[in-house]
Amino acid sequence: MAPDKLPRVGALLRRGVALTVLLDSLAQAEAVARFAREEGLRVPALVEIDCDGHRGGVRPGDPALVPIGRALGGNLAGVLTHAGESYSACTPDALREAAENEREVAVRAATVLRDNGFACEVVSVGSTPTAHAATDLTGVTEVRAGNYVFFDLVMAGIGVCTTDDLALSVVVTVIGHQPGRNQVITDGGWMATSRDRGTQAQAVDQGYGLVARLDGELVDGLLMTGASQEHGVLGARDGGPVPDLPIGTRLRILPNHACATAAQHDRYEVVGTGVAPATWSRLRGW
Repeated sequence: MAPDKLPRVGALLRRGVALTVLLDSLAQAEAVARFAREEGLRVPALVEIDCDGHRGGVRPGDPALVPIGRALGGNLAGVLTHAGESYSACTPDALREAAENEREVAVRAATVLRDNGFACEVVSVGSTPTAHAATDLTGVTEVRAGNYVFFDLVMAGIGVCTTDDLALSVVVTVIGHQPGRNQVITDGGWMATSRDRGTQAQAVDQGYGLVARLDGELVDGLLMTGASQEHGVLGARDGGPVPDLPIGTRLRILPNHACATAAQHDRYEVVGTGVAPATWSRLRGW
C-alpha cells in the first residue's frame, strides 16, 4: 500500500466494497491510520509477515511489528503471509515443511500482536503449493488456495498436480515449417502465452509450454521451444525430427504459468467433456 492509493481505497470502501489493504512498514501503517481518521473510515489492514525470506514482510520477532499494530489501531485486521519459496520445493516432505512453516510463522506473529493487546482476527496463509500440502491449519482463519482453478506446468513440476489436471491452454495454429531446423512455426508467440519460463529451474524444463492436440492428448516429446511476439516455435525435446503437423493443424499449448498466460487474453472459451460450451469474460490490465 502506498499513500497515493488511499483515496481510491476510501472511494471503494464507501461503495460497500469489501477491501483490505496490505502493508509491512510503520510508514504505511501511519499513512493508513491518518487517512482513516481524516476520512472517518475504518481501512482494514493486514500486516504482511515474512515466512521464508521472500520479498516483503516483517518477521514475527521484528521489533517493528508491535509499533505497526499500534499505529494501525482499530484498522488492524490481522496478518498475512505467503510462502513464496515453496515454489522451489520439489518433494512432498519439502512442501509439507513449507506449509507448516508458513502456518507457524503467521500464527506466531498473530500471537505477538494479541499478547500486546491488539485484536488480530485474520490469520491468512497460502500459496498454491502450500495450500495443497498443508496438514495442520491450527490457528489459521484463511487459506488462499492460489492457482487451484487451472494449475500449470510449474505446479506439475513441483508435484502439486499432473499435466492431466491442467485446465487452461492456448489454442494455436501451425502456419509454417523449418525442416532444416526441425521446427514447426505457429501463430501463438509470447503475446499468446507470455514469456514466463518458470520451469527452467525445475528438474524438467518445459520450454515455453507443452504441446497437446485439441482433445488434450500430449504430443509426445514436443514442446514450445521459442517465442517471438506473434510466432511460436515448436521443437522436439531431444532435438530430433518433429511430428508431421500440416499447415492449419490446431494445437493446444499448456502454459508454464496460467496466471501470466490468462492475463494475455480477454475471455475464456469453456470446453470439455460433459461441459456446455460457454464464453466467460475476464478482467485484465494493471
